[in-house]
Amino acid sequence: MTLQQKIGKRIKELRTIRNDYSQEQLSNLVGCDRAYLSRVESGKQNITMESLNSFCNALNITLKDFFSNFDIKYECEDYENE
Repeated sequence: MTLQQKIGKRIKELRTIRNDYSQEQLSNLVGCDRAYLSRVESGKQNITMESLNSFCNALNITLKDFFSNFDIKYECEDYENE
């Protein structure tokens, strides 16, 4: 699973499990298009740190907590090999 896919999966988990938001509700809170959120959650769309921070704010989570269960070292090694 790519980092892009992991980020999308994490957003979806936080949206549905912790907050019980629909894609429409979260996209309205963040001020983005629902289709954009759908692409991000499915791992088909890259997301900027600024946008990710907006999603985290809407989901009441810090960026640090968002990434708390990611193996970032492993991900960086993957990109170094490309």
